[in-house]
Amino acid sequence: MEKELLEEKHKLVEKLGVVIEKNNQLAPVAARIISYVVLTGRSGVTFDDLVTNLCASKSTISTHLNHLLDLKQLEYFTKKGDRKKYFIISKCHILTHMDNMINSWTSEKELHMEMKSYKEKMNEFNDDEAQVFSLDFHNNYITFLNEATKSIIKLKENIVYK
Repeated sequence: MEKELLEEKHKLVEKLGVVIEKNNQLAPVAARIISYVVLTGRSGVTFDDLVTNLCASKSTISTHLNHLLDLKQLEYFTKKGDRKKYFIISKCHILTHMDNMINSWTSEKELHMEMKSYKEKMNEFNDDEAQVFSLDFHNNYITFLNEATKSIIKLKENIVYK
């Protein structure tokens, strides 16, 4: 069972790594580091864990770890009596990512509201029913963006106040 879970973790590291790589414009190894840390959780990941499990050289892991620390995407803690650093996802990074999502969705919503307003005005001047703009998509999409934004804000509040 443990071997199967480890295999599943490695597959997920790859899948999530590809998404992180594209969305954050990171190098493949940096994205895999973040993926591995995410899938390990709050117990943290050591440098040696990353070298072993990502099959990368020490210098490659070190370079990307330092870059991710500089970007404040990762942070680390130490344990009493243990000289190792345990890397975890930075709380600051998660909150920044959520803020970026909210800002993006807010801008997109404003654009759709402007387009909807324009189409409503055009519809007032149009006598031909075939030429009338449907507003259903804009109405539904604006509702979706409002709900998605509320959900992210609530999630963010849960993270901040924990």
